[in-house]
Amino acid sequence: MILADKIIELRKKAGYSQEELAEKMGVSRQSISKWEGALSIPDLDKILMLSEIFSVSTDYLLKDEIENDSLSPKEEISESKFRKVTLEEANEFIRIKDETAPKVALGVALCILSPIIMLLLIAAYEAGKSPLNENASCGIGVVFILLFVASAVALFISSGMKTDKFEYFEEEPIELAYGVEGMVKEHQSKLHKRHIKSCVIGICLCVLSAIPILISAFFEKADGEVLVGVSLTLAMIAAGVYILIKDGIPWETTKKLLQQDDYTIENKQAESTYEPLSMIYWSVITAIYLGWSFFTMEWEKTWIIWPVAGVFYGAVYGIAVYINKK
Repeated sequence: MILADKIIELRKKAGYSQEELAEKMGVSRQSISKWEGALSIPDLDKILMLSEIFSVSTDYLLKDEIENDSLSPKEEISESKFRKVTLEEANEFIRIKDETAPKVALGVALCILSPIIMLLLIAAYEAGKSPLNENASCGIGVVFILLFVASAVALFISSGMKTDKFEYFEEEPIELAYGVEGMVKEHQSKLHKRHIKSCVIGICLCVLSAIPILISAFFEKADGEVLVGVSLTLAMIAAGVYILIKDGIPWETTKKLLQQDDYTIENKQAESTYEPLSMIYWSVITAIYLGWSFFTMEWEKTWIIWPVAGVFYGAVYGIAVYINKK
């Protein structure tokens, strides 16, 4: 059997289309088509990649006289418990995560900042410094909330579409090909100092964000000043969260590849079990937040639901784990 036929056979056994195999190897679909049509022969580095992807020896690929009986024990790739991650896949995953991290961080920051325009307009109205009445201020504020949230959603969707094909890093047990673990650990060590610095700055900003509200509370009849204080608090929280997420995503990327902490095989299995609970919980919290906010129009108070819900979620998750174990 010639090399072209072996590539066809191995690709079909693995369940890959020509496009999928081309993407894994970093070549065009036309290149795969030419190899399978015996119109060209892969370079040596591509032969090595084929050997790694299909878990066969290079001798099997290159020597026509070696037939199927030389196929490695992993010939039924789809039955393998662990999905193998090549060096090319790991590098691409790291690159895309580094590229999308600032966009995701900005999206979250925009969601936090979304009520600020409304708060400042209402503050200006209460201070007698705005030509707009209260209803107009709230209406314009809602428009800006929707614009901010829509922009955030666009950033989330565009970033998510780029990383969709790597979801299995979080959901499935993986096996790193030769050389991948060393590369990822080296990259992780380079990120370590920056990650610690970002955590310190981000957390400090979030903790110190209470200061503007506390200062504004000292003013008598300070409804407008309190709203300004809340706006500054939200701005500081948004800045802190932006820093945490922007530098946190690359750090988490290395942990996903190395299957550390929350991404161990056991935790991946648990996460898939409790994912519906998480979706239902945060959907309900979002509905409560929006309903409460629009009904009372007290956006300067309703934001408190998010930190409370975050703390309470830990308790809900822990109870669910305990019940499941029982």
